[in-house]
Amino acid sequence: MKTDLFQAPDYYNIDDLLNEEHLMVRNAARDWVKREISPIIEDAAQKAEFPKSIIKGLAEIGAFGPYIPEEYGGAGLDQISYGLIMQEIERGDSGVRSTASVQSSLVMYPIWKYGTEEQRKKYLPKLATGEFMGSFGLTEPDHGSNPGGMTTNFKDKGDHYVLNGAKMWISNSPFCDIAVVWAKNEEGRIHGLIVERGMEGFTTPETHNKWSLRASATGELIFQDVKVPKENLLPNKSGLGAPLGCLDSARYGISWGAIGAAMDCYDTALRYAKERIQFDKPIAGYQLQQKKLAEMITEITKAQLLAFRLGQLKNEGKATTAQISMAKRNNVDMAIKIAREARQILGGMGITGEYSIMRHMMNLESVITYEGTHDIHLLITGADITGIPAFK
Repeated sequence: MKTDLFQAPDYYNIDDLLNEEHLMVRNAARDWVKREISPIIEDAAQKAEFPKSIIKGLAEIGAFGPYIPEEYGGAGLDQISYGLIMQEIERGDSGVRSTASVQSSLVMYPIWKYGTEEQRKKYLPKLATGEFMGSFGLTEPDHGSNPGGMTTNFKDKGDHYVLNGAKMWISNSPFCDIAVVWAKNEEGRIHGLIVERGMEGFTTPETHNKWSLRASATGELIFQDVKVPKENLLPNKSGLGAPLGCLDSARYGISWGAIGAAMDCYDTALRYAKERIQFDKPIAGYQLQQKKLAEMITEITKAQLLAFRLGQLKNEGKATTAQISMAKRNNVDMAIKIAREARQILGGMGITGEYSIMRHMMNLESVITYEGTHDIHLLITGADITGIPAFK
């Protein structure tokens, strides 16, 4: 197993902006990734297996619902701490960060914000420890960027609901214990339902042959006349704004996570460039390589400042959906470009599993598309600044 030599870049001394708790949380996550993720992740990606053994460790570093109040099993941390944890985990692997993002922002968040007190007490503590793992069912085979067109539906049968439909591209679905599923009632109104593993007619087939997020478990959620108890409906918010509120939280986490992937690619490329000798000197001494590295650290620094300010706005309850979209789009775009440039610095070695760069690059091809595509986020910004939606 290779040694993790990662040294995090901090060109603008952004650590000086963090408080003691931020640094403690970030360093604990960073150390855990070095110890538990880096030694196993290349093998897991090559085998296309999610390493379930890491679930307990993710819970221990507070990766599951870090901002959920302590009374429900969360760590009660602020939004910057949440972002820093996501940054460190995605430095290890985007697929592992996806597992944590889904658990926190797409499963625990809606139960906390939209659920009953009974639901919070029943599910949140077990989700926080990883005893329960969750998934989030919004995207359908025919409805991705237009989730409001969903066809998954439920009917009132007196003492229960009957749920029918299917969801696709669902992280954690193959092993989830519960799924927060978004479906339309008989009036066409979107509601969230908690569907539990073992309910008759509920199946979760795994998606195979992925070239991206190979160390993450992806699958479908299929509902065939599933009887869902009425107490499993999330009552405190309905309409498309309910799942989109969850996505705001997840996209915020991604805006930090992508920085971690970019940092890892940059750090790998910088170290390699200093060690690789061509024409009797390190390639780091050549202008074109310095151009690549200088642009990488510049873009990482800009992304760090964008994410930090967004974290402050989130803490103050002022962050808008459009601001979150801007950060998600910019930072993932930044990371995927850095991965491609870093791969070139490494030449042929950049495509091997001896280095993390090609894995990050493949993973980021999913991250730039999921939870709102690159183009959709561009149009969200466009609609916000012009007042004219261009989606249709």
